[in-house]
Amino acid sequence: MTTQQVWKKYADDVKHFILSRVKDTTVTDDLLQETFIKVHTKLHTLNDITKLKSWIFTIARNTMMDYFKNTNQTVELKNFEVQTDIKEHEHTEKDCLRGILQSLPKKYRNPLFLSDIKGLKQQEVADTLQQNLPTTKSQIQRARKLIAQGFIDCCGFSLNEEGKLVGEIQDKEDCKVCK
Repeated sequence: MTTQQVWKKYADDVKHFILSRVKDTTVTDDLLQETFIKVHTKLHTLNDITKLKSWIFTIARNTMMDYFKNTNQTVELKNFEVQTDIKEHEHTEKDCLRGILQSLPKKYRNPLFLSDIKGLKQQEVADTLQQNLPTTKSQIQRARKLIAQGFIDCCGFSLNEEGKLVGEIQDKEDCKVCK
């Protein structure tokens, strides 16, 4: 399938998805374009065409999250759940993440949970855990690195030149953490 065919089939749906979260047509158009640039450059890496729709919406969601992060805007993560036709038994990044998080040492898991899931500021996390701020910051950064390493070890992801995880989720039987 070519990028043009993908655009014709999914662009309107992706645009509505982005607009429903961003609420700004100019930003929506920019994010839609950025999403399809990523689709165009990585379309050849998609092994299973039946996962195309969920793959595109994942790219769109991640593009929006990057936008919100870069503009220092906050958004509730539950608003980013994508409704697609994914089968219940399909192996996903969530399966891997769950296993990776469970394997994190508690001293890294707790600060990460309070910071990245609960949304507490790092100073609040330090106060809650009754430790100093540099220790807390170090533990959160170490936890994030361990998660990235977990995806590399578990599912064969790799880091690109910018230090971001890239790759495709492996089948469950190939996964070292989720088996």
